[in-house]
Amino acid sequence: MKIGHITLTTPFILAPLAGITNLPFRMMVKSYGCGLVCSEMISANGLVHESPKTMDYLQSDRREKPVSFQIFGAKPDIMAEAAKIVQSKGADILDVNLGCSVRKVLKTGAGAALMKDYQLAASIFQSIRKAINIPFTIKIRSGWDASGNDAIEIGQIAESCGVDAITIHPRTARQGFGGQADWSIIRRLKQQVNIPVIGNGDIHSAASAFQMISETQCDAVMIGREAVHNPWLFQDIVSRYQKVPSPKLSLHERFDAICDYVDQSIAHMGERRACRLMRSRLGWFTRGLPNSCRFRESIRFLETRQQTFELLMNYYKTICSME
Repeated sequence: MKIGHITLTTPFILAPLAGITNLPFRMMVKSYGCGLVCSEMISANGLVHESPKTMDYLQSDRREKPVSFQIFGAKPDIMAEAAKIVQSKGADILDVNLGCSVRKVLKTGAGAALMKDYQLAASIFQSIRKAINIPFTIKIRSGWDASGNDAIEIGQIAESCGVDAITIHPRTARQGFGGQADWSIIRRLKQQVNIPVIGNGDIHSAASAFQMISETQCDAVMIGREAVHNPWLFQDIVSRYQKVPSPKLSLHERFDAICDYVDQSIAHMGERRACRLMRSRLGWFTRGLPNSCRFRESIRFLETRQQTFELLMNYYKTICSME
């Protein structure tokens, strides 16, 4: 699959997830065959004003390429300037968020609010397209009602403005992550535009990824929440895509990957901040393993690398002794 001039090795993509898809997590997922990784949602306003915290979101590594950086905002000139900054930092693809339904984002006219204002959305698309040369994509929802008409309209506008691909999460802005994703809207959008359509929503397994492709004829599948606690899912999906046996991840390999993620996170954000983050992350990564509830209780007060690795190794040995 191609997005603009960028060829993806596999049509399976990591979704942009606020607070999750930083560089260490993207690197982890990339190692399991993910075709494209996406950054967290980044404020266009913060980029233009060179906020140090916002600029940190643009950290990247050549080993994760191709990488897409997602921005949000509601002012065409600010969005265009932010897009230039993203391009200058080495992004392969720029993505624009039209799906976030968090109240503080909606109040600024950004995110899913843009799906109510076709004219403003078109102005943003045109301004960005004039500002950058790299491929440019958008991520949308089905709209503000269940009909999906907003998605079709925005998709057609996007194509006419030079957008290179569209990702659609077919839930309404009001649904958030509740209810069920309506995959039929993905199929309808695919029938109405001539640029790649990427499906997103309710992918819980390799089987559901291929079911989405079969039912909607989408060009690629984006995986979000399931990847948070199961980044290894990409390995299973890609193996099936390549028609090779799916390697079963051993306990040793799983813990090896977790330890590498911890070290990369410490290098990325510092020991104290990273170890505090591991209080939730390690709980996600060990979900479903024996005694995981007890392990989650033990990591509630992580502060140091030594403490983190001691608890991980003790937990690993405990599981091994049970086999």
